[in-house]
Order: sequence, then structure tokens, then C-alpha cells
Amino acid sequence: MKRFMALSCILLPFWTTGCDSNSDSSTTKKLKVQVVGANDLGLHWIAKDYSVFAVLPPYNVVRAQVVRQAGAGLPEVLDDSTVELRYSAISALGAEPNSTSVAKTDFWDHAEDLFGVRLELGEGLRGFYMPADAPKPGPQTMEFDAKRNDWVVRGLPITPIDDEGGLDCYPLLRLTAFSKETHKKLAHLDVVVPVSDESECGRCHESGGVAAREPSSFPGVPPTVVWSQATDRDVQMKENILILHDLRNATHLYTSQPVLCADCHYVAALDFEGAGPTEKQCYRASLSRVVHQTHGYARDEFGELVFPETGAMADTCYSCHPGHDAQALRGAMRTGDLECVDCHGNLLAVGGAFRLRPGGSLDGKWDGSERRPWVDMPRCQSCHTGDALVRLTDPDALYSDDGMRLQQAYRMRDESASTFLAPNPRFAENPKTRYRDSLGHGGLACENCHGSTHTEWPNGRLRTSDNLAAYELQKHCGVLVECKTCHPGESLAVNVAGPHGLHNVGDPRFVQNHGSFFAADHALCKACHGVEFEGTVLSRAHAERSFELAPGRVVHLAKGRMVDCGFCHAKPPKATGLQACLPANGLVPKP
Repeated sequence: MKRFMALSCILLPFWTTGCDSNSDSSTTKKLKVQVVGANDLGLHWIAKDYSVFAVLPPYNVVRAQVVRQAGAGLPEVLDDSTVELRYSAISALGAEPNSTSVAKTDFWDHAEDLFGVRLELGEGLRGFYMPADAPKPGPQTMEFDAKRNDWVVRGLPITPIDDEGGLDCYPLLRLTAFSKETHKKLAHLDVVVPVSDESECGRCHESGGVAAREPSSFPGVPPTVVWSQATDRDVQMKENILILHDLRNATHLYTSQPVLCADCHYVAALDFEGAGPTEKQCYRASLSRVVHQTHGYARDEFGELVFPETGAMADTCYSCHPGHDAQALRGAMRTGDLECVDCHGNLLAVGGAFRLRPGGSLDGKWDGSERRPWVDMPRCQSCHTGDALVRLTDPDALYSDDGMRLQQAYRMRDESASTFLAPNPRFAENPKTRYRDSLGHGGLACENCHGSTHTEWPNGRLRTSDNLAAYELQKHCGVLVECKTCHPGESLAVNVAGPHGLHNVGDPRFVQNHGSFFAADHALCKACHGVEFEGTVLSRAHAERSFELAPGRVVHLAKGRMVDCGFCHAKPPKATGLQACLPANGLVPKP
């Protein structure tokens, strides 16, 4: 099969952006909108084979919001009384569209046995279809979630195979807003819906591997075992896992195929209504705890840990999670050389082998207990702990070179990997809420401006379509910082009330008039531009910019430059009485 090589930022200008070219002009003038959205997780995993056992079904989630761009005043996040959203499959550079799943997986052959529900061919567990598989093929309607004021597709049964049989772990869906009054297209956004069936479980569990070897070295397992003789590698390694499970736990799973792991072990990802463990599951540890602890303690025949305690993710996490090719972690954190363990801890920490420290649980209720899978997750604020004035100071924290952000979300030598709570909430999620469920500026979902969990913008390492949505919205890759994305023209007053306390970005009016904000409270400027106004990572330019400061005097900011006050004019003195240094236009001429 051909391997999908999608686009990078260099190729993005070839994509269409903004309102759909087929939009009705009169409607667009009356109701100009912007669609923002993202996949919820960064990479969903499905199985190549569902005939033996299943951990997760084909299940992807996409969320989106529609922003009405006001000519004056503040924009409005619209609900389903005005617009509706539909999703359709589009092609990516180097890959065909991914519009159907029916002939690409055996999921529907075993769905009723596994999940106890009778699905129509092509139907996902939450009733959504791929566009070409639906009873009425074509663009499909997204569901409005009144609680979050957004649209969602839950449980989309997408696979990593495009419509020509090529491998495509980063397929694209076009989310299009339609006017309910005129039924005309208003705007669209192209989002990546990442999915992979990559797994390296066979590295240990295929017949002859360290976990399926004869003679067996596992405690409680007879030295002579008849391992799977299946010719299909995925079937073989899955059968071996069931054989091993039966031998060690006196179960009869091998003769009960297909098996759903969640029948016995709670899986939060399959608890769609948040009801918690069933009575049967309550008597057993969660699947996450069992799998992570089992592999965290596993040793080979020589007594060595199969997965090194401090091993790189290529030798640990990517042995089960996708993966060496698809790379579940590939966003801004990976661009900054972080690995899974830097946020989540090692296998035993993820498996809840150690009790959480105070503040380690999402809501504080589980401090002192084992970690809850899919709940007690790393926080943004655990590494982004504040600004140049107020941030975490902890002798056991591992700081990055800039001295502001952390390279590890928890204290050094903390076996439980209990993540930090920041003293400054500037970059914190909503209280007691995960990043992917948090809402921020103007009620927009954090992921809609920053990107999906694990693939936060920008993705600087892989040629994938992850960066496409950000480029379509603001014409450059990275976190959404351009106010004009939602605030066209001069509809936004000069202020410092943007996301995380941000001022107008790329706005000549702020360049000319920021002096009044400095005079009123110079701490506002120091927070991001530095205590000595020297510039920090928080004042870094996200794109190249040019500003005319005076007739004939233009300054050029390179992308990545940490903007310091001395770049355009003399730095303000440290002494009080700063107002005396500020002329009416807010600029201090260089001597």
C-alpha cells in the first residue's frame, strides 16, 4: 500500500481557506461566520482485527464551534437556532479522501457479539456514519451539544485506510456551516481526524516472542504451552494474549472469542454516560491499571525489565500505543523534545501503582489514592505554571532553559507522577476539568485555539495535516493568536483582555497606543515581556510582522523573536515615575 505523506506548513498555501467559494454572497454579508474545531484526542486507535478480542471500537470524536464575526462589538458563538454543521470527507495532498469504512475493517462482523448492540453496516456506536456509508450518502449533520455550545460527532467509525486502499493516519474532514434560514454555505474548516491501527504487541506476544515462548518463564504458567498457530500475525498475537490470560487467571477466554476486555475491566473511554464501573467490573481492576502495571513489572527470562523504568517512549509507550509511524505524540510538546513520560510518568505511575500526592487528582477527591485512568491526567498548568512575575518555584521541579516552563509535569523522583498545580492560573484549565473539556476565551473550547491533545499546534516534526486548520484560520501555523480570526477589521477595541491576558496581536493601533496600558500598570507588560523588559518566551512573535512607528521608520519582527521593549524604543527605567517617559503615542524615542 502507498504510505500517506501529507502536507507541512510549507505546502499549506495551496489549500483553500476562509469562506467556501460557493457561499452565497448576500448571506455571507448578512451572517459572516468562522468555523473553529478539532479532533478531541490527537490520535485514536482501532484494531486491525476484531475476531479475537477488542479493547476499543472504531471511535473518533470531532468538535466544532461557529463564531459570528461582528462588524462592531464582540463576536458571538452561534447555536443551532441559526446554523447547522455538516461533515464531509476531502482529500489530502498525497492521499485520497477517506469517506467510507465498511470494506476496511471486520468490526461490523463482530460488533453485536462484542458490544451487545445490532448496528447497521457502517454505523458507529453512537449512531454516526462515515459520509459514504450513511443511509443517505453525502455530507452528514453534526449533533449540537447545548451544554458546551458546540457541534460534535461522537464515535465516528473512521479507519486509517483511504478510499483507494492507501495508508492515511491523518485523514481530513471538512466541517461546513450552513445557514438554517437560506440553507446556503457560510464557511468551512478542514480538520484532521487522526486514527491508527498500528500496534507492536506482536513484538512480545507473537509465537516465539518473550511472552509466548516455549519453555515459558512466566510464574504460574506451565513450561510447555501450545501457543497460537494462526498465520495472521495480529490474530496470532491476540490468541496468545488470551492463552496467557487463561493460564494465569483460570479464565476461558480463548474459547469465548470474540472477547471485549471491558466486559470484566472498566474502560473509561467506553463509559459513554459516565456511569462508572458496572457491578461485574467493580470486583476487578480497570483495564488501564491492569495493563500498565502488568507491563511495568514484567521481566524477561533473564530477570530484566521488559520495559525499562526510564526507557524512551519508542521502547515503552509505542510498543502498545500508536506508534513509531503514526506517532500519537507529535505536536508542540514533541517539537519541544518532550516524551510521554514527561507528562504522564512511567508505566507504573500511569497504572496507579503509587498513591497520588496532594493536588495530584483532577478534582482533589482522589489525592492519596491511585490514579484514575482518563481522569487524573496531566494539566497544561503543570508545565506552564505562570508568567515572568508569578510562577512555580519548586526545588524539585525540572525547568526548561527559559526558566519559565517545566520540562516535566511533576516533581523529580515522584514515583506517582502527581502533576503540579500552578500558583498562577494564567494558563490553567477550567477548575477540576481536563484540557480537552475546558472552555476559554469567549466560550471557545481550548482545543479549538490550541489544537488537539497530544497534537497541539504547531506540529514541527511530521509532514501531516495537523497544522492545516490553524493555517486556514490565520494564515500561519501554530496556536491561534491572530485576533482578526474572529474580530475583523477594527471591531476589537485596543485592550489587554484577550486569551490569557493577551493584548491585541498584529494591530498597529496597539503598537501606537500601548503606552497608556504601561503607564496604568507596568506589571501587565512585565508579565510577558520580562521583569527587565528583556523579552521572554511569552512575548515571542508567532509570525513575521512589520510596523510603521513613524513616517519612514518601520520595524520588522522575525518569527520567533522574543519581543523586548528595547527593540522599538529605549527600555523604560526601573525607577517609579514611569509615566514621565511616555509621550502621547506611547513610544519612547531611542536616544
